[in-house]
Amino acid sequence: MKALAARRQDRRAPIVLLLLALLLTGGLYAVLAPTSADAAPVQASTNDIATGEKLFQANCASCHGPAASGTASGPSLIGVGAAAVDFQVGTGRMPMQMSGPQALPKPVQFDQEQINQLAAFVASLGAGPAIPTAEQVDPALGDVANGMLIFRTNCAMCHNAVGAGGALSQGKFAPNLWETTPTHLYEAMLTGPQSMPVFNDANITPEEKRDIIAFIDQQGGTSPGGLDLGALGPVSEGLWAWVVGMGLLIGAAVWIGAKSS
Repeated sequence: MKALAARRQDRRAPIVLLLLALLLTGGLYAVLAPTSADAAPVQASTNDIATGEKLFQANCASCHGPAASGTASGPSLIGVGAAAVDFQVGTGRMPMQMSGPQALPKPVQFDQEQINQLAAFVASLGAGPAIPTAEQVDPALGDVANGMLIFRTNCAMCHNAVGAGGALSQGKFAPNLWETTPTHLYEAMLTGPQSMPVFNDANITPEEKRDIIAFIDQQGGTSPGGLDLGALGPVSEGLWAWVVGMGLLIGAAVWIGAKSS
């Protein structure tokens, strides 16, 4: 018994216990930690990558360089990931039609298969955010109320409280989000196009991104209260009340005064 007690009180015991605790913590983190959206995407076929490279050389290399390492006209695409390509090309912003404060959306110049091939080629140059899955962007699986809270905390200062868009500085603007597809909404949050900041999974989790998409999906440009007045919130509503409401009251007071005299 004395020998057993002596072993329990060995000075090396705390070190052994600390190492065991660290190993246990690391194992639990590896099992339970959420998968990062910046992890390498599912490997594309070599044929898709080769076809994507041909499309890139024909349509993108003049600005981004033959090796996609960037030029004076366009940034490097190494490490931007497939999600950035799917967003920029899938919304028609790229190839860019003309120089300006920001790339404007326009009719898409490639079909989805070609966009996927371009994305596969760019993704092969360096790891980056992958195109989200259908489950990640399904509005039906999101929490609209939570999405509203997160959107109005992180996005409303540029995109308006309901996603109607708004003006920024130096000729830039935050676009209306009502017609943007759920996939492109997720990709925009993940990659931060134009003046938009990047919201990685440490800032806004994949579930919270889906909640935001669910909230935007509920807006759709409809107003349950009648005229949306530009969906600008209390500013336009206050202006309407002051100009029209006060105008009517003043007019009525003048008319009553004229009748009484």
